[in-house]
Amino acid sequence: MARPAHYEDTDVRVDKLVVGPYENNVFVVRSKHTGEAVLLDAANEHELLLEVSRATGVRRVLTTHGHFDHIQAVTAVRDAGIDVGIASEDASMLPSYDFTIPHDDVIEVGDLRLRTIHTPGHTPGSTCFLLEGKPLLFSGDTLFPGGPGNTSFPNASFDQIIRSIDRRLFTLPDDLLVLPGHGLDTTIGTERPHLDEWITRGY
Repeated sequence: MARPAHYEDTDVRVDKLVVGPYENNVFVVRSKHTGEAVLLDAANEHELLLEVSRATGVRRVLTTHGHFDHIQAVTAVRDAGIDVGIASEDASMLPSYDFTIPHDDVIEVGDLRLRTIHTPGHTPGSTCFLLEGKPLLFSGDTLFPGGPGNTSFPNASFDQIIRSIDRRLFTLPDDLLVLPGHGLDTTIGTERPHLDEWITRGY
């Protein structure tokens, strides 16, 4: 691909695409040794996502959660033969899917290993993906620079998202790069000191 990588080392290349009216981040995670790749969130602009998937060897989509802005291209990618997965708690929010993603599972992408971290709160099935052995966490809409994701939606819970962040994300290393579903990257170490502020303000 001609565009510069969002993150790259000797083993992995991560490309970031910003798509749709909500400026969703879509990530392609590719093993440089085997050429296998996955797409995180078939959010929008399906023609672009299919072009990128063909160019990078994407065979599966991992969905961070079922909100409409993150799934607009699901039908198109499935029609193109790409399998789509999502946590069972959010599966009913998709038009269709191929497999469910349990908590604390490992999804192999060639020689890469993505560990699944169930982080309910933004939605019941919100899931983050930790690239094992690399300083990368794909946080979906659970954790952003400056706070947790929006919990004003039906079936969302502020208390639950705070528990998810505190117990399952803030136990991870400070230097871990957090790649959210919208906007800019941050790190665990940048965000962890502000947890009590978020609890006090209530969002």
